[in-house]
Amino acid sequence: MNNILTNGNFLAILGASIAALAGIGSAIGVGIAGQSASGVVAEDPKKFGATLILQALPGTQGIYGLLIAFIILNKIGLLGGGMAELTAAQGGFFLAASLPIGIVGIISAIHQGKVAASGIMLVGKRPEEIAKAMVYAAMVETYAVLALLISFLMINGIAI
Repeated sequence: MNNILTNGNFLAILGASIAALAGIGSAIGVGIAGQSASGVVAEDPKKFGATLILQALPGTQGIYGLLIAFIILNKIGLLGGGMAELTAAQGGFFLAASLPIGIVGIISAIHQGKVAASGIMLVGKRPEEIAKAMVYAAMVETYAVLALLISFLMINGIAI
């Protein structure tokens, strides 16, 4: 009998699921920034556009995780209807490749949401400083992009 933990297909799908978990961090980060944005917009509705831009920034990690999940599912053939029979090693490689974006995506999106919330408060007091607020939030994004890159490169290196 095949143990589920040694089933390559299960491990690869688990990896795709872990990559998609980056969306949890994005939901939290966007929520944190949205709370600050609501306060600023309550005082000055004209600042909606500027605060919305900053609120949206933590959402990218969820997109990165979804992208990696789609790449894994496509590479193993699940999206095309003809899933390959993966060895435990191949499945484990997909699982390992999903970890960078899954873990970094969650953590960086939450922290990016906190930085974006601070930037929103900055914009509330000094609207002309939106570019500085965006740069601060983008600095956190750098690490999500690096995690996306390493996950992508790892997946492309897995032979099926």
